Amino acid sequence: MADHQNYYVPEQSKWPIVATVGLGVTLYGAAAIMVNGNQGQSTTGSWVVFWIGALIMAYMLFGWFGSVIRESRAGLYSDQMDRSFRWGMSWFIFSEVMFFAAFFGALFYVRVFVVPWLGGEGDRGSSNMLWEGFQASWPLVNNPDPQAYPGPREVIGPWGLPLINTLLLVTSSITVTIAHHALKAGNRAGVKLWLTATVALAIVFVFVQGYEYSHAYQDLDLTLRSGIYGSTFFMLTGFHGAHVVLGTVMLVTMLIRIHKGHFTKDQHFGFEAASWYWHFVDVVWLGLFVFVYVL
Repeated sequence: MADHQNYYVPEQSKWPIVATVGLGVTLYGAAAIMVNGNQGQSTTGSWVVFWIGALIMAYMLFGWFGSVIRESRAGLYSDQMDRSFRWGMSWFIFSEVMFFAAFFGALFYVRVFVVPWLGGEGDRGSSNMLWEGFQASWPLVNNPDPQAYPGPREVIGPWGLPLINTLLLVTSSITVTIAHHALKAGNRAGVKLWLTATVALAIVFVFVQGYEYSHAYQDLDLTLRSGIYGSTFFMLTGFHGAHVVLGTVMLVTMLIRIHKGHFTKDQHFGFEAASWYWHFVDVVWLGLFVFVYVL
């Protein structure tokens, strides 16, 4: 790391513009998929747009983070820059906390207020006049308007695949912590071993969740069109799954850097940032397991 304490100002970069374009194309494609799918239209073109945006984002991440790694390896960053990276990662994780808080808030609002109101309970129980005879319960299998939104035949129980995924993520949080301690101790062989185990557990988690989704759609009729339960279930678990994939990419990148001889026991914030993010993903899953699957 550079001895000077001046704030490093990088050269002009194209990556913010590339990121803006990629994010815009990806979100447009995702929105088009949902709109066209809901209207019964073909989503082929929308998926093409989505994947083009995703490839642009992947190109941006590879290039931008590659630039940061090269600058760090060249010793251009000072202690001030290190503090900036730490604050930046902290605020990024905080923004992710707020992101999931919004979806958990929607779940709680529906469960605690809206569904009981439709069942005739509470100060707005007159809402029951909209669907007379509706019985409030959660998970909501019998929807108020089953013709428009047929409910699932069954929901996924917590003690099968969800429990397996919980054990996988909790174990991965332990293995990445062991890898971190090994790095701080200068034990690079231990870092490679335990970080590889973490990546393997993450990949297994993704495949298990993919199988769970396939089972939900094909066998249980639990889909995004299954009313509010299906919507909240897939929005929460789906966005979490996307974060697991992103976290896995981070861990794989750290593993590649470890094999290339990057990081020392005193200077390894890139590894720390990835482990912070992975612990955040684990904590969110524990909340999902309790409030989506168990309760």
